[in-house]
Amino acid sequence: MSNAHQEAIKQFLSLMENAVDERMKGTFQNMHQGYPTETLVRFLKARDWNVQKAHKMLIDCLQWRIQNEIDNILAKPIIPTDLYRAVRDSHLVGLSGYSKEGLPVIAIGVGLSTYDKASVNYYVQSHIQMNEYRDRVVLPKATGKSGRHISTCLKILDMTGLKLAALSQIKLLTTISTIDDLNYPEKTETYYIVNAPYIFSACWKAVKPLLQERTKRKIQVLQGCGRDELLKIMDYSSLPHFCRKEGSGSSRHGNNGTIDNCFSLDHTFHQQLYSYIKSQATLIETGLPIKQGSVHVDFPEPDPDDSEIAKTIESEFHRFADHNGLCNSLNGLKVNGD
Repeated sequence: MSNAHQEAIKQFLSLMENAVDERMKGTFQNMHQGYPTETLVRFLKARDWNVQKAHKMLIDCLQWRIQNEIDNILAKPIIPTDLYRAVRDSHLVGLSGYSKEGLPVIAIGVGLSTYDKASVNYYVQSHIQMNEYRDRVVLPKATGKSGRHISTCLKILDMTGLKLAALSQIKLLTTISTIDDLNYPEKTETYYIVNAPYIFSACWKAVKPLLQERTKRKIQVLQGCGRDELLKIMDYSSLPHFCRKEGSGSSRHGNNGTIDNCFSLDHTFHQQLYSYIKSQATLIETGLPIKQGSVHVDFPEPDPDDSEIAKTIESEFHRFADHNGLCNSLNGLKVNGD
């Protein structure tokens, strides 16, 4: 690390020591999990090592956490179970294993996620819960197992089934992306994109020039299901089910049903996550029934660059539709109405 970067970290540490109240210190501890300096570095990277901008970003993040009670979100299960299963079946994401270097491998079924079984608030709540569980449980366990600090993960994005109907999800996806960018920066080491259809390729050509160099370096578009390339960095047992066989064709179903399908609520990871959330709720609400209803989190304003990317994707989808003589009606997502 350069002298300039070390000086930036020193300045950032000083600002945090002198300008943070007790509530902020408490939520910051939940964030850094014993690695405060490394957490500051993530925010510095996200703001190109500008100390003042990184400091403002972190203070805004801490205030967002306090205002929305993020420290307690892992004690607020989505119930009943059938509702949570519906969320899992329509927002395809899960932990498939670990890389050879010990990094968690998170699989995301981009093309087949429909986000149409619950209100937006439930999907945002579930996403934040997975972020917090990753940071408070998964990454500390990975750190302990590997004997070195692990603060990032790998993400494999399956584009199987990507269609024009995905346009109806852009607003929600932009909200989730903005929450991640502002409050969970630099948590992904590499994004691997697999099973990409032509429509993705067209969008990627238009979007890539809009991305920051730091982001572009993290994205790798692999051929087919990416199995051979991914096996260089992880064992077969950690491959998501949609990467295990050329032409497997679907994010939703693995060869062994729900056993290998890390998206399923019946998968070991989701069973552990859901059990953890329910147990935390029981500890906090001793003797009281667990409350139903979604957690309402303030949605941050998207970064202008993110808005431009969303508009570009929408434009490319419409161009693709016009080129193929297709007509697609966009159904708005409900924010209220739990």
